Amino acid sequence: MYRARATANHLAANDWDVTVCAAPLDFLYDVIGSVDEGLSETVDPRIRVERPSLNQYSWQQDLRSYSRLRRTFPLMAKRLYEFGQEKIFPERYASWAWASVARGLKLHARKRFDVVVATGNPFASFGAAWLFNRLTGVPFVMDYRDSWTLDLFTDEPAFPEGHVAWNWEKKCLEKASAAVFVNEALRGWHADRYPDVAERMMVVPNGWDADVIPAAGTVEQESPIGTEQPQRPLKFAYLGTLTAKQPVEEMADAFKIARRHPELADAELQIHGHLGFFKNSPQSLLIRLGLDDAARERGDEDTGLRYCGPVSKTEVGQVYEDADVLVFLAGGGKYVTSGKIFEYMAFGHPIVSVHAPDIAAQDVLAGYPLWFNANGLDVDALAASMVAAGKAARDLTPDQREAARRHADIYTREAVLIPFEERLREIVGRPVTE
Repeated sequence: MYRARATANHLAANDWDVTVCAAPLDFLYDVIGSVDEGLSETVDPRIRVERPSLNQYSWQQDLRSYSRLRRTFPLMAKRLYEFGQEKIFPERYASWAWASVARGLKLHARKRFDVVVATGNPFASFGAAWLFNRLTGVPFVMDYRDSWTLDLFTDEPAFPEGHVAWNWEKKCLEKASAAVFVNEALRGWHADRYPDVAERMMVVPNGWDADVIPAAGTVEQESPIGTEQPQRPLKFAYLGTLTAKQPVEEMADAFKIARRHPELADAELQIHGHLGFFKNSPQSLLIRLGLDDAARERGDEDTGLRYCGPVSKTEVGQVYEDADVLVFLAGGGKYVTSGKIFEYMAFGHPIVSVHAPDIAAQDVLAGYPLWFNANGLDVDALAASMVAAGKAARDLTPDQREAARRHADIYTREAVLIPFEERLREIVGRPVTE
């Protein structure tokens, strides 16, 4: 949502009349269970937000929420739903996409749209943009925040050959005026797969949101490392959504080893963010971290890991500033960048990588002077990187931190979105603003 919010705000600030089709609030509150009210307030007031409906069939667990058809003819309802997934569009957000098209057509009849930007996932948004184009002729752009048909955690195709998803992606790309990817590795994979439309593909990397993240060094630290308290325990921090696809155990085991070193005596690794994407995700992740109730009842040794809960986007600056070392935990392989790494760099702290070797994020981190990379998931090597980062944090000078922060300046959202906005103006035939 950060990329989508930033894109909409950037366009509104550059004199675009922006309408956004977003998820219905009951889905966000009742199913996802994570709503950032503070971030919602940062959406440009000139933006019109529409919330088309979503059939929540696959998430419904309360019989009272079932439709009349599902209550009366449950097998028929199931077959109809499965038919739609297998033959029409293979994603459970498809109903929202078709509702977005219907809403868009009504708005288009009142005031014509010039271009549609579809951001995925959900990838049903691509299908909606394609259908809207077929019905109105309005050009559209596909913004791949994630990969649809490539599994980023295995580097293998996400669907078998002949699957309906391939057909949808092909016809969407053929009609799209542009396709945007977050890194060159992903653009290259799709260009190889769809060479006929490769010239319409471009890279718009993720970035950090300077409008909601205060400048590093302007947020007061509770007890900074320095001459006054040179031996206080170090504070490591991870901020982001924790998922089952990330090397959680390797991070926890490495930190446990690292704490045996005198430099990291009594150090903490604070985990900030949501545990998984849905309400039922947290317990399994707490077990993997060794922070579940059973572990506490057994009296397991203190590993220094602390789960601190979700943080509003508008408050993440305090978390970053209070940390001494930031832990970049990422799942997947060579096509993964992760949006959080840009925020990490903006605060000029030592960064420890915990991920598979050669992921796309390393291209971004390569020029960052305080990067500690074990280049793999060997826990002893990871522990050594954590110790080295801790030592660097204790010895960090203002000049070193400023040099690290400067590397992040090229990745502000404002900077990375300029070429994208220029491309949109080319598509609609409007002059680029000075």
